[in-house]
Amino acid sequence: MTANTTLSPSGRRRPVSWGNPLTYALALAVAAVSIAPVVYVIIGGFRTTPQIVANPAGLPDPWVWDNYARVLTQSNFWRQAFNSAVVSLGTTLGVVTLGVCAAFVLARYTFRGREVLYTFFTLGLLFPAGAAILPLYLMLRDLSLINSYYAVILPQIAFALPLTIVILRPFLSAIPRELEDAAAIDGTGRLGFLWRILLPLSRPALVTVGILAFVTSWNAFLLPLLVLGDANLHTLPLGVQNFSSQYTSDTAGILAFTSLAMLPALLFFTFAEKQIVGGLQGAVKG
Repeated sequence: MTANTTLSPSGRRRPVSWGNPLTYALALAVAAVSIAPVVYVIIGGFRTTPQIVANPAGLPDPWVWDNYARVLTQSNFWRQAFNSAVVSLGTTLGVVTLGVCAAFVLARYTFRGREVLYTFFTLGLLFPAGAAILPLYLMLRDLSLINSYYAVILPQIAFALPLTIVILRPFLSAIPRELEDAAAIDGTGRLGFLWRILLPLSRPALVTVGILAFVTSWNAFLLPLLVLGDANLHTLPLGVQNFSSQYTSDTAGILAFTSLAMLPALLFFTFAEKQIVGGLQGAVKG
């Protein structure tokens, strides 16, 4: 067996370095641990409950489509998917809009206490959302927001802003001052500079924070559980719990419902993976 080679600039062949095999082994192990449960849930939806009981790790034999069809036609899946979409899109819009405004001020303006304010936002990353559930519920109740989309959207925006600002500020700071000076000479104000120059150049970071906010909101369970008592407002994570409670013995149906509930966020995250990596790399460099 011959080693793989490539041509060097001088025309000589040189061996290709594949890196440390231990690194690849570790990466494959992590990928397997992360992907295996998802694959198991999706494939389990194509089986019957007796098949799962008889052979939990087996493949469908035969493949059964009734579980997915029943979830789509005989449950509140579509209503819950609509609720999840409204909450997630509202959260994403609020996070990106407010995050850009705050990061723009912290990145392009010089004022006393700027770094203190930025540190205050970064400390928000250390604050667990679960610790604020009780006072948050009481505040939302006093504002008459319980059993409304706002009861989920507004707190999620608040908890997502620290990470959003940490990611966006380095991107907005890295834009050369010369571009801002040139825009000012052409008569463009600060807001025009933000809209026409900064935002297009910061697209990877904007996509990153938007996707992270959307996926986190789509998968949120605790906050909707506490503030959405009306079943017509339940999101898909709550729908999974309700379906599991209603059909406790239908393991295959529960797996099918779970697969459909996580599929939109999974596809959204997968297709935008490169944008997320690029946005996080830029934040680290900044």
